[in-house]
Order: sequence, then C-alpha cells, then structure tokens
Amino acid sequence: MKGTLLKLRSKLSRGKVSYTLPIGSDEVELNDLIGKNISLEFTGNIYCIDSGKKIKKSYNNGYSYESFISKAACDTCIVQPEKCHYHLGTCREPLWGEEHCMIPHYIYLSVTSGIKVGITRSTQIPTRWIDQGAEQAIIMLEVPNRFSAGKVEVLLKSEFADKTAWRKMLSSSPEDIDLEKISKTIIKKYKKEFESYGVKVPDLKKQKIKFPIENYPEKISSLGFDKTALIEGKLEGIKGQYLYINRKVLNIRKHQGYEIVFGSN
Repeated sequence: MKGTLLKLRSKLSRGKVSYTLPIGSDEVELNDLIGKNISLEFTGNIYCIDSGKKIKKSYNNGYSYESFISKAACDTCIVQPEKCHYHLGTCREPLWGEEHCMIPHYIYLSVTSGIKVGITRSTQIPTRWIDQGAEQAIIMLEVPNRFSAGKVEVLLKSEFADKTAWRKMLSSSPEDIDLEKISKTIIKKYKKEFESYGVKVPDLKKQKIKFPIENYPEKISSLGFDKTALIEGKLEGIKGQYLYINRKVLNIRKHQGYEIVFGSN
C-alpha cells in the first residue's frame, strides 16, 4: 500500500482506543496488527497536506512554507490562544476563525506525563485527549470562544503544566488521580476570575482512556524517516500519535505528508 501519511485517527469505545492509519485514500486498522510485523518505507517524496504540492521540507507537521505562513491553522495563536487576534480584524482566514475559534471551547485537565491544563473545541473531545496520550481527563469549564479559553489557560498555568513531557508519557501509565476533586478546588479558588470570562461549569465527570499497548519500553528512543527510510519491526502498541515499533517510537503526526509504502505480515 502506497500513499501519503496523515495523523492517526482514533475512536473511543467503552474507554478503549482503536486506531486507523490513513495512507493516501486508504486506511489501515492498526489494533489488529499489534503483535505483528509492519513496515513503513519512505519514498523520499513529501507533499503539503493543504495544497498537495510536492515539497522538500514540511513545516508545522505537514505544511509547505507558503501554507505555513498563510493558513490560520498555522498561526501563532493556535499554540498560544491568548494571542488570538480575530477581534482585531487581522485573522488570516476570518471564515476559518468563525468556524474554529469563535465557538465554545472547553478548559480541561488531563493526565499525560502529569496533570496538565489544556483547551479544545467542543467537537474535539475526546480526540484531543487521545492525541496527547492522556489516560485520564475531565472537562472543567466551558468558555464562549478561543480567546477567552486562552486567557483562562494562562491563569491556570500557575497551577498546572500546559505541556506534556512526551518521553515520560510514552514510558509508563500514570497513577489514578482524583480530577473531580482538583477541579472543584480550582473552580472555587478562581471563581471571581472565571466569572469575568463568562465561563460555565459543566457536570464534572472524569474520562478514563486505555491505549492498546503490550509493554512499555524501558527507554524511549524515537524513529524518523529523515534518518531512516525503512522502519520495520513488531508493532507493540499505540499511544497518542505514536507507534511503538521494536521498543522505539514513531511520531506519525510529525510525518504527515510523507509518502510511504506500508506492509504487514
């Protein structure tokens, strides 16, 4: 099977994650291949996931430079939502901003390498948590738009990390944490500040997520097509956007747009 990679697609059913790997117009059911040998061979071709243009180097996980500097999805405010500038009339793509940013967002707590705070659109639950490798998560607040969500997230950075230590996340399963109790404490502590951002407090209910992993490796070493054209071996598990292959990990999202030949046996 030959085609360009896109990020892993996931579904959550009864707390368990199932994955498919998009390769061009095809999709590979990955859970069925855990414990079996797979191979991914990079052809040397990279294509922009926005324009389809052949490129020498990708930016922001799969874009050409032209798309990287022009698409709203690649703007700085996507990573730092408190810098959203839609209200200033300077959004790169106003219609995209209306559809993706000027809609309700959630503030959540998740457990990846530790407790972290994050934001996401309502339509991205639980996908956002799965992509980050979160084994526990809870929606803590609802806010009217991305800008407000970013402001609340900045406020809570004094309490929690906003990034995941990816090696730690991939090397073990975290202990169970009472996210409901922690959320209630934070909501009470910052009640006045939250009110100024028009937040709503939903029912606090923790989601547990189980990833398909046979065994965690003792040491996390990464694989990449820029150094190794042929990556092959036993598929030992999947977590977040990573495949565990022969005690090493391959970040699929990082290699979006890379053309590969996929095989399994």
